[in-house]
Amino acid sequence: MSETPTNTLQYRVDGPEQAPVLVLGPSLGTTFHMWDRQIPELTREWRVVRFDLPGHGGAPAEPFTSVAELGDRLLATLDTLGVQRFGYAGCSLGGAVGLDLALRAPHRVASLALVATSPRFGTADEFRQRGVIVRTNGLEPMARTAPEQWFTPLFAGAQPAIVDWAVQMVRTTDPACYIAACEALAVFDVREALGSIGIPALVLVGSEDQVTGPAEARTLVAGIADARLAVVPGASHLAPVEQPAAVTDLLIEHFSGTAQEPSGTLNVPPPVPPVPVVEPAPAAPDAEPAEAGRPDPYEKGLGLRREVLGDAHVDQALAEDADGAFQEFVTRYAWGEVWSREGLDRRLRSAVTLTALIAGGHREALADHTRAALRNGLSPEELREIVLHTGVYCGLPAAETALRVVSRVIEEETTPPA
Repeated sequence: MSETPTNTLQYRVDGPEQAPVLVLGPSLGTTFHMWDRQIPELTREWRVVRFDLPGHGGAPAEPFTSVAELGDRLLATLDTLGVQRFGYAGCSLGGAVGLDLALRAPHRVASLALVATSPRFGTADEFRQRGVIVRTNGLEPMARTAPEQWFTPLFAGAQPAIVDWAVQMVRTTDPACYIAACEALAVFDVREALGSIGIPALVLVGSEDQVTGPAEARTLVAGIADARLAVVPGASHLAPVEQPAAVTDLLIEHFSGTAQEPSGTLNVPPPVPPVPVVEPAPAAPDAEPAEAGRPDPYEKGLGLRREVLGDAHVDQALAEDADGAFQEFVTRYAWGEVWSREGLDRRLRSAVTLTALIAGGHREALADHTRAALRNGLSPEELREIVLHTGVYCGLPAAETALRVVSRVIEEETTPPA
């Protein structure tokens, strides 16, 4: 284990010093021990570097804001080890890091294995909702549902000790780092960039994976030029844990077939320009040209509006506006000009917005912005305090009505899945 500066990651190294380097990346909620059962075989041929996500496995709780930032921290960690070129295998979020590195630092990655990985994980709304649940209830709801997400019922019933290990991994994760990872996955989308990946890739998926299953795996294979698919029977999301021998054999076959230089004698070609990994937001309908010399705030406003209110809400609002003029106005000026200003943080802007909506009696918008406030980091207790405070200045009837709306939304948004 290493002492970890804030721009690097906690890691462990196993295997011969002069062997080619293979890096293993973990899934959200796990530690690098999820790869324990691969290590005896892999270290016969490779020097294996495993890393922990921030706040996982006792690693320093330094949240990251994007998958790209996590990739940068990994590269900084490898730099401290003198590793320039390496093979990379990652599971789920760890696989997202591999996709990011293949796009932004292809000169560093010799070969790639993507386990239980997708170019886009669910929807942004799903991951932001997960963050709200963790912020309100802690990690116990995620820990409780981890076994059914990660393992097949047959394996979970036969291996209670491994199930308990998995639950404890989630329970001991730092909640703020878990939430930050959810926010990073909410905006991760490399579907349009897959064709730019020129690195040999193994796409490995459990046949029973209900999180990122065979359909997502086939999307990766279809988009990456030099990719092949391996479906592991009888495995769910954490295939390296559930079917260790099959996964190990596939990794050995893949990485043995791709050339890598020994870790001590590397010849690194010059870096190539980074490739954008997030699909741009759609252009404004019939948008008028921006004022000369001043950037159009529409795109910035649309992105921020989606982050705060959610994709589903924004998509519905855009679809219901016949000619798009009103939604363009709202997006450009309310979100691109006002909400995006740096004078107030999002938490305070949410508090101000809720107060104004309560005073005006705008119940539907109040419900939308209560959801937004939870996403922006306000707790249910803080929301109730805001309503109580408005009772003094906006009137008790307005506050009483608002409390019903706010309480309903809090219950909907913070109740963990059954």
